[in-house]
Amino acid sequence: MFAVVKTGGKQYRVNEGDVIKVEKLDGEEGKKITLDQVLMIGDDKAVKVGEPLVSGAKVTAEVLEQKKDKKITVFKKKRRHNYRRKKGHRQQVTVLRVTKIAKAGPKKAPAKQTEEAAAE
Repeated sequence: MFAVVKTGGKQYRVNEGDVIKVEKLDGEEGKKITLDQVLMIGDDKAVKVGEPLVSGAKVTAEVLEQKKDKKITVFKKKRRHNYRRKKGHRQQVTVLRVTKIAKAGPKKAPAKQTEEAAAE
């Protein structure tokens, strides 16, 4: 079973047991996080696409570590103007292990009416 989840403005296709790096989320190492913005969920037989989200579907993940990603270099230059700027940046990331993908639960039956409510 797989799911497409949205977090940090990006979309990730995940299976159970996958390890992914996402933009920083609150949570300490070893804690569970629930990602409830599930855009699509599927398995070998069928795929369910949300409109825009799949109602009731959730992905549970465990926080493995909070760290900084590799450094990127930001270099700006304007030719013939003696303008050069060099800067580095390390983005904060959270490393997650997907533990469970839960489909939408069964729809609840409508509440039964009592005799008093039906009489009104």
